[in-house]
Amino acid sequence: QVQLVESGGGLAQPGGSLRLSCTVSGTTINVYTMGWYRQAPGQKRELVAQVSSSGTTVYQEIAKGRFTISRDNAQKMVYLEMTNLKPEDTAKYYCNRLVASWDWGQGTQVTVAS
Repeated sequence: QVQLVESGGGLAQPGGSLRLSCTVSGTTINVYTMGWYRQAPGQKRELVAQVSSSGTTVYQEIAKGRFTISRDNAQKMVYLEMTNLKPEDTAKYYCNRLVASWDWGQGTQVTVAS
C-alpha cells in the first residue's frame, strides 16, 4: 500500500520561506511524474508544480519564480522549496503522482501571516 507523508509546513511571514518534504513508501517513484498540490479552505485542490522522472519541472503561474520542486528517487522523496511566500499561499499542501493518483496523504499546513 502506497503511503504519502508530507511535512515541513508551518507558520511563515510574508516574504518568508519554507521547505516541504514528501516521503513515499510502498512503491518506488522513479518512473512517475510527481506533483505538489495545495488546497485552501473552500477551494478545490490545485496543482502547484510537477517534476518528471527525468527531472523536468513545470510550474503553475502561482509558483513560477518562487517555488522549486525537486526529487530524490533513491530516498523516495519529493521536495518543494517555497520562497517569497504570500498570504494567498496559505493552504494545505499535498504530494502525489500526477497520473492515477494514489490515496492522498494528510498534507502539511502552510500558513502565511504577519
